[in-house]
This record gives sequence, structure tokens and C-alpha cells, in this order.
Amino acid sequence: MSQLTIGEFAPQIKARAWFPEEKEIREFDLSKYRGSWVILAFYPGDFTFVCATDIEAFMASYDEFRKGKAVIVGISTDSIYSHKAWSETSPRVKESRIPLIDDFNKRISAEYGYLNQESGAARRGTVIIDPDGKVQYAAIHNDAIGKDVDHIYTVLMGLKYIRDTPAAAGHVCAIPANWRLGKRALDIDLVNDIGKL
Repeated sequence: MSQLTIGEFAPQIKARAWFPEEKEIREFDLSKYRGSWVILAFYPGDFTFVCATDIEAFMASYDEFRKGKAVIVGISTDSIYSHKAWSETSPRVKESRIPLIDDFNKRISAEYGYLNQESGAARRGTVIIDPDGKVQYAAIHNDAIGKDVDHIYTVLMGLKYIRDTPAAAGHVCAIPANWRLGKRALDIDLVNDIGKL
């Protein structure tokens, strides 16, 4: 089982995916998304209760993520045919525009460190990859807890702010706890601010 390292390149993904907007199966190639933020939404399985709420929650904020130049994709260890059937029949998922990646051989989940060795399913979690292809956020949590999409969006906006707002020499730009879009980030002077925060 691999372990992701923040700031390092994300493992390459090249696999079949169900693209519900186009209603077609085609290859998803992570390298083709350089220049965009990519959110990998790992989940345990199609046709399950909490996983459908993850997709529904992402869709409720889908346009905001797209404005932030982010692409959202779902990944589970289900087959492409299961993804297609789930997308076409689930009341919560059938309006989704989020591609679902086939990881039936469990390679992607294992390489990312999200494979549950006991169940053989992907663990519930999220990875955010920056436009350079580097991992900037990774979280895994209890499978019975759905994703907090508002939190994921806030993290994305914080990462974008740090990337788009380079700090002056001798300073660090940082995002404080409970930060929200529109609030000020921390501009830390590495010499003069020691002990003041």
C-alpha cells in the first residue's frame, strides 16, 4: 500500500471511466488534466447509501468547483458497467456530471493508499491535485461518514489562494483555521512575527 506525500507528483491514472454527461465510456488520463485542479473522490462502492450522497453533494456545488478550475472525478473499485448502471438508475446519482473511474483491478486505490485490504473496496476520502500534477491535500475517513463538500471547497480555495498569491521574500502566505473565501490569509514575516501569532 502506497502513501501519498504532499507536494510530490500524484501517481498517474489511466483507466476507463463512465462520463455521464456524454453518456459514454472512454479513457480517463490524469496527465491530460495538467493546468487544472483535480479532485479525486474515493468512495467504497456504487449502489450504496452514503456514496450516493457524496455524488449528490458534489453536484450541488459543481458549478462553483468548475469556476475554481477544478475537475471532480469519482473512484471506486467497481467496474465501468456498475458505474454506468448506478449513474443511470440512482435517484441521487442520475443527474451527476462527474466521471466515475473504473478501478476494478484495485490498482489506483492501492497506489494512492486508499485500498481497504480487508474489504477490497476503496476507502472514503479525497485527494486534491494541483495544476502541476502534485498532491496538495489527502484525507481518508470512516466509510460511514459522507464527505463534507463545503470543507473540500474551502480547502481548494485556500490552496488556490496560496498558489496565486506568492509571498514576499522572507514571508510565508498561510491559511488560518476556520478560514473561508473572502477572509484574509496570514502574511507571516519569518523574522519579525516569531512569537506574535
